[in-house]
Amino acid sequence: MKIALIAHDEKKEDMIQFAQAYKKLLEQHVLHATGTTGKRLNKEAGLEVIRHLSGPYGGDQQIGSLVADGKIDMILFFRDPLTAQPHEPDISALIRLCDVHGVPVATNMATAEVLVKGIENGLLEFRRVEKREGKLQ
Repeated sequence: MKIALIAHDEKKEDMIQFAQAYKKLLEQHVLHATGTTGKRLNKEAGLEVIRHLSGPYGGDQQIGSLVADGKIDMILFFRDPLTAQPHEPDISALIRLCDVHGVPVATNMATAEVLVKGIENGLLEFRRVEKREGKLQ
């Protein structure tokens, strides 16, 4: 699977802790991330990550483009609903794209854990089936 990881500034530490906890599972997949989050995931969690631009420079939009092209299977976007800064990515457009294209998205650690457990238990197999049948690119 191809998994995108994005975190608002106040949630980056949560993302690192999550990635460290699920490193063995995450490293089996192709990981994409926005700039700063990807840099920290690589350095602090030891994960190989395809880095896009930082959120304020359009990294979330680059990931959105991959969603629209069928090249992302899941997004973990740890958002800060209370103190998000104006320069941080807006999640609403990305969620809309995920809904349009049937891509599961988690906005907090608890939901991310459910999705990751789903991968472990083969519960997200529909993405692979759709790709094999040509419904997804």
